[in-house]
Amino acid sequence: MTLIKSISGIRGTIGGAQGENLTPIDAVMYGAAYGTWVKQQHQKESYRVVVGRDARISGSMIQQLVINTLVGLGVDVINLDLSTTPTVEMAVMMEHADGGIILTASHNPKQWNALKLLNNKGEFLDAAAGQEILDIAEGGNMLFADVDSLGTISRNDAYIDLHIDEILALDLVNVKAIKAANFKVVVDAVNSTGGIAIPLLLEALGVQPVKLFCTPNGEFPHNPEPLKEHLGDLMQEVVSQGADFGIVVDPDVDRLAFVDEKGEMFGEEYTLVAVADYVLANTPGNTVSNMSSSRALRDITNKHNGSYKASAVGEVNVVQTMKDTNAVIGGEGNGGIIYPELHYGRDSLVGVALFLSHLAEQKMTVSSLRESYPSYFMSKQKIALTPQIDVDAILEQMATIYKAEEITTIDGVKIDFESNWVHLRKSNTEPIIRIYTEAASQHQADTLANDIISQIKQIAGL
Repeated sequence: MTLIKSISGIRGTIGGAQGENLTPIDAVMYGAAYGTWVKQQHQKESYRVVVGRDARISGSMIQQLVINTLVGLGVDVINLDLSTTPTVEMAVMMEHADGGIILTASHNPKQWNALKLLNNKGEFLDAAAGQEILDIAEGGNMLFADVDSLGTISRNDAYIDLHIDEILALDLVNVKAIKAANFKVVVDAVNSTGGIAIPLLLEALGVQPVKLFCTPNGEFPHNPEPLKEHLGDLMQEVVSQGADFGIVVDPDVDRLAFVDEKGEMFGEEYTLVAVADYVLANTPGNTVSNMSSSRALRDITNKHNGSYKASAVGEVNVVQTMKDTNAVIGGEGNGGIIYPELHYGRDSLVGVALFLSHLAEQKMTVSSLRESYPSYFMSKQKIALTPQIDVDAILEQMATIYKAEEITTIDGVKIDFESNWVHLRKSNTEPIIRIYTEAASQHQADTLANDIISQIKQIAGL
């Protein structure tokens, strides 16, 4: 059982001992630390925080604990109940709230839950803010309200609809063309809140949704990470239904992947590539993704005469780099779409709407669209080391060995070769190095990864 305390939030498994898992006591403690931090940001008469959750079995329990803890601090709560991460982010902005909490462990299995923490812009906290909250929790420096100053709870079920309305109003969402195309789309929402939001969006766009695992009961029918090996049912259903394509989202709806009309994966790395292609064709500009994302985005950006920038891994880093470079579209290679015209957060709903607009205007199949993009293949591996090994020293040695190549060291070590790349990142929670590679074929990507692993083992004396 596990409890991981990081600057991006608190996540852990349900049950077990306090401090070692996400127990009710931990949920209260970190909820109180966040509420205290919110009150420290501005001196004012009242504070408001938006709270929403995915459909995890533990969600209602954790929600009640967190909400009532905030009330005990004198913070007013806007309770969205079942919602999505991007919807909560939108609600924080639209409510002019002081912050937000999404109760979700994203793509982790059902045993997990988490508190994802937002600032007053509806964006994930930066490292400094996250550390302040951890320090407050450790120090126990939390002052609760007296009985006359308790916060209030107001329920608002409208925000998924409001979120969709904002998407439909975007200039690049071509509602007319989408409706004319008469798309039929299968939706795998892994029995979480995407099962509410995605079909509602599709219906608003005149698309016929075929619901697969769309009951928001938290009983995940497969591993909730939207990877090929978990999506056999969706791939079969697209073919048997004669659908135009399939959509899969993770439990909190910030990761998006597609299956083409033949039942083949479009590739989660290519979700951002396709959406960026459409956005850049209509609004020329710059793009950003993290360092472990496909080179295909850089290629597409160059095609549209834009500038591509890689950020450190993590949504908060992608967002900051997007702001620094005034990027018109960005995200992460794992299917995360960030479209600043709407908000600075990974948002599967806006990703679906932009992808549908692209498809409708191009009047081509999803498989043909995929074939139109540069083809790259990725390998994602890791190597376990002993706690005694100096991981930073190993990464420095690897950078020295390959100093003749293009080296980036803002987040581990990335080595860009002429036709492929490798990115080495150390874990913050365990003694491992993650190895990401990309090449023109799967064999080349795997071979490069294995060669790098052999080098690291040699350096480490393993």
